[in-house]
Amino acid sequence: MTKPKKTSDVAAIGSYDLVYLSTPYTKYPGGMDEAFVRACQIAGELIRHGVNIYSPIAHTHPISKHAELDKPGEFWLKFHLSILDKADALLVAKMPTWEDSVGVKVEIDHFLDACKPVYYLDPLSLVVTYEV
Repeated sequence: MTKPKKTSDVAAIGSYDLVYLSTPYTKYPGGMDEAFVRACQIAGELIRHGVNIYSPIAHTHPISKHAELDKPGEFWLKFHLSILDKADALLVAKMPTWEDSVGVKVEIDHFLDACKPVYYLDPLSLVVTYEV
């Protein structure tokens, strides 16, 4: 896939087989439940635009709550890294606190170390940027 221009519509990443959506969680200003809802909303919009998305927060927050798996981040990181390795691109949602999120930083570093593309998403406008 050709990298999109520096700024592009969300559809520009729709040709990847699997895109991993990175969002803040633990220290999100409204709490983890609100972070979960927001991640689900963003993932839904991306799916609506034809992006095959995996959101670790949208996919595992309910499992954690309903299966009473109140585990530390390290527990979940091993699971998420296996999916990170399968994903073709990373899409970082620029939600409040994303720059301070340890998890988001780990995901970005993991993708950069693997020489895989990292994109950034404005969650309101759905504008995607690619920063070299």
